[in-house]
Amino acid sequence: MNNHNKFLLQIQNAKLYGRIKEFQSQITSAKNFVTLMSVAGAVAITSLIQVPSAIPVEFKVTPVAQPTTSVANPQLLYTFIQHTGPIKSLAFTPDSRILLSGGNDNEGIIRLWDTITGRRLGIIDRAQKAAVESIVISPDGQTLASCSDDNTINLWNLKSRKFTRSFVEHTSNVLSLAVTPNGKVLVSGALDGIRMWDLLQQRPLAILTRFDNSINTVAISPDGQTLASGDNIGVIKLWDLSSGRLIRTIPGAHYNTVTKIVFTPDGRTFVSASRDRTIKVWNVTTGQSVRTLTGDNNWVNDIAINPNGQTLASAAKDGIKLWNLTTGELITTLYGHSDWASVVAFSPDGTKLATGGFDTRVNVWLVGQ
Repeated sequence: MNNHNKFLLQIQNAKLYGRIKEFQSQITSAKNFVTLMSVAGAVAITSLIQVPSAIPVEFKVTPVAQPTTSVANPQLLYTFIQHTGPIKSLAFTPDSRILLSGGNDNEGIIRLWDTITGRRLGIIDRAQKAAVESIVISPDGQTLASCSDDNTINLWNLKSRKFTRSFVEHTSNVLSLAVTPNGKVLVSGALDGIRMWDLLQQRPLAILTRFDNSINTVAISPDGQTLASGDNIGVIKLWDLSSGRLIRTIPGAHYNTVTKIVFTPDGRTFVSASRDRTIKVWNVTTGQSVRTLTGDNNWVNDIAINPNGQTLASAAKDGIKLWNLTTGELITTLYGHSDWASVVAFSPDGTKLATGGFDTRVNVWLVGQ
């Protein structure tokens, strides 16, 4: 290989994950791209891919600086740059291997990424006719549900990526989806209220509320018994999911739009984020505020909780912040986006954090356990 075509491959041991480590200094004119994998220190060539000189790289791989990662010292693993608009939704498959991303692309595309190898796995083309606001995957990993500003909810067979059903009963933007732990019920929050759907039979099930302010977020407790909703005037409501009965209203929970609600893994508390720049922790039984996390200087667009229940991630204009959920202390801030951070998601195994931004990028970080 002559000097014009040389690029540097830097291989580092990744004994915990067996990850691909690729690093290029000259890729634009390179003809061959060698994928290498390091497994417990043994290097093996796994594939040889032809890369035309005129075609840009589909993703960037950032080398990990050290083999040990932690919540206090996350390491950027991959940056995916295929979207053409702000990222609005992220979801991992139950096995934590595949990441799905949706955004404000004109084509309503959902993209699939292998978080072990960094490969692009493909797309679900025209998944929606407008921005993909939310993505959820059934616990068995078989069904993908997406919703959009086009007022619809679409269902897909995730393995085949085939469309199976569209729910069109909402009359305005559908902004949030949640699925019960048993995979039987899908709940949607929209500008016209909350609806429930039989996910197995793929049919409408019930209407919880209609035109009760604009519902921006819905979340289901780990036991599948309680639904939490947040609206555009800062009100949070708790519902009995089996009966549809309203359990509690928390007026003035926030003084601006509630952007996201997430339950902790033990189901005893839930956390809400808002455009009022605060994150609040609530007792499910009493409806009382337990703690307020402050430190974001702008709207908090999204939050996610690590499956171990110890760490919370938040997305805002000033970056991705990681918080100790027990003490409320700020652990660290990640600056992986050149514009507002818009969405965050932890992998089910707790080892990775995916982040999306208005810069159209999707980042995957190693955060340890």
